Amino acid sequence: MSKNKSGIWSFFSSVRLAIVLLSLLAFFALIGTLVPQREAAGELAAHLSPGLFSFLQKLQIFDLYHSVWFFLLMALLAVSIIICSLDRLPMVWRRFRMRPEPQNENAFKDLTEESAFLSKSDVSKAADIAALLLKKKYRNFARADEADSVFLCAQKGRFSSFGVYIVHLSLLILIAGALIGSVFGIEAYVNITEGETVSVVNLRNGKQALPLRFSVRCDKFTVEFYKTGAPKTFQSDLTFLKDNKVAHSGKLLVNHPIEFEGFRFYQSSYGAAPGGKATLALLRSDGRRDVINVGQGYAFDLPGKEGTFQVLRVEENLMKMGPAIKVAVQSKKEEVTFWVFQQIDEIKQANPEIIQQTPVFNPGLFRPYTFVLLGLEEKYYTGLQVSRDPGTPVVATAALLLIGGLLIILFSYARQIWIRIDREKDQVHIRVAGRSYKNQAGLQKEVRYLIAELKDNLGNFK
Repeated sequence: MSKNKSGIWSFFSSVRLAIVLLSLLAFFALIGTLVPQREAAGELAAHLSPGLFSFLQKLQIFDLYHSVWFFLLMALLAVSIIICSLDRLPMVWRRFRMRPEPQNENAFKDLTEESAFLSKSDVSKAADIAALLLKKKYRNFARADEADSVFLCAQKGRFSSFGVYIVHLSLLILIAGALIGSVFGIEAYVNITEGETVSVVNLRNGKQALPLRFSVRCDKFTVEFYKTGAPKTFQSDLTFLKDNKVAHSGKLLVNHPIEFEGFRFYQSSYGAAPGGKATLALLRSDGRRDVINVGQGYAFDLPGKEGTFQVLRVEENLMKMGPAIKVAVQSKKEEVTFWVFQQIDEIKQANPEIIQQTPVFNPGLFRPYTFVLLGLEEKYYTGLQVSRDPGTPVVATAALLLIGGLLIILFSYARQIWIRIDREKDQVHIRVAGRSYKNQAGLQKEVRYLIAELKDNLGNFK
């Protein structure tokens, strides 16, 4: 039983396993980036055979970040990080608790000539000066005095050994944040016509609707086109209402989301909305001409008080005959309903008998007026993606910890410095040694600088 535990422990504590898991996660992330995910995969289905598409769908290739593979890899990586950390913790803890030992003969073995020098100073004075320098630069100072010899030791950067554990902790928190966002996050969409207000969005995972604690109004939608007709830029002017009061407003652009009440809104799509505004001319038989802007449902009294005019429908291309509006005029004697086409002259040229055949296409059906549709003002809807990721604060915390841990690993390291001072006839022999588990070049530079300072200070006692 203990052998099995040892084997499992060794397997999960292997650095190779962690590298393999990280490589697999990177590979899956690459697939998730290149292969359309979720709803967007429907476009890819047209280019694949039904069998291949069904097979890839069963493998959850089109929803990788919610797949069993993704969760399994994240869980295995978390277990590997935890076991790796626990496996190396005793050694790191021993190094952290290691106290300076001044009398360490092994530290001065194989010492180079540059690490030792002779001075005419006194042993005790040289030791006091060396101790003062060490106390200024290092911590955990220790001193041992013997006859004609003084041993000094100090250390610094013990906490740097835990830098890797901060990185490991940040990775675990990052995994937790990703799983929280994947399981409890919300992805939805909504279409808002200019001037309309919504307080409900549609969840992507089904036909369910999610009520919001606030309302969103599209005040204006603007789109610019290239000469080819392709959209250049488009934006939505949104207003967020809470308790029927304006709480926030802003311009929503592609790749520039707006965040409100924990929800993030992205500009996703747009389209022409039915029921745009129309510019209508009213021509009377006596030559009077009135121009008015109307919309679907708009009603007004005719200028001569002959009746009430109302717009029933606005169509951009009715039966492929161009823009048209359906109107109703009610007077004391009658109520007539008919269509007003913008391109009525072209329609009559193509079919001269159309007015007689279809009286509801006659723009002069209600006398003494002839109605002329001068044009339509297109009305758009804006398509918004809505998301809420409760794991975002967790991921942000992990990112800060990761940066902090990497800074500790890269710019800090644990080291110990020893100084031995021995009397030799009428002068003293001073040797300086150091030990570190990394950054040997930095350690040697630090030792040389300390030796230079000792020489400068001890020169006053020659």
